[in-house]
Amino acid sequence: MTNEELRAKLEEEIDVVKQELSDLGVEDIDPTATESDELADRMEAEEEHSSEKATLLARKNEIIAAVARMDAGTYGFCEECGEKIEADRLEANPAAATCKLHMA
Repeated sequence: MTNEELRAKLEEEIDVVKQELSDLGVEDIDPTATESDELADRMEAEEEHSSEKATLLARKNEIIAAVARMDAGTYGFCEECGEKIEADRLEANPAAATCKLHMA
């Protein structure tokens, strides 16, 4: 895949992640709400989805970092050793920041 194709894949994925976060009500949480029952309900829903929210937010940050690496010209190189990241790894996960040897 070319970098342009990988960028398009990242942009599609970030749209999906943003929608999933929105579906969880992340954008709707307003801690300054005056209705205490409404705020309590929202906080309870937030707590129920906190693990999923954390996963989605982490993925969103990975995607944003990958696009930034593209813009900086460092995309596709392992952040640990500096070697090229394997093509099949980038195709499977375009936001990968490390080669297979340094996968977390």
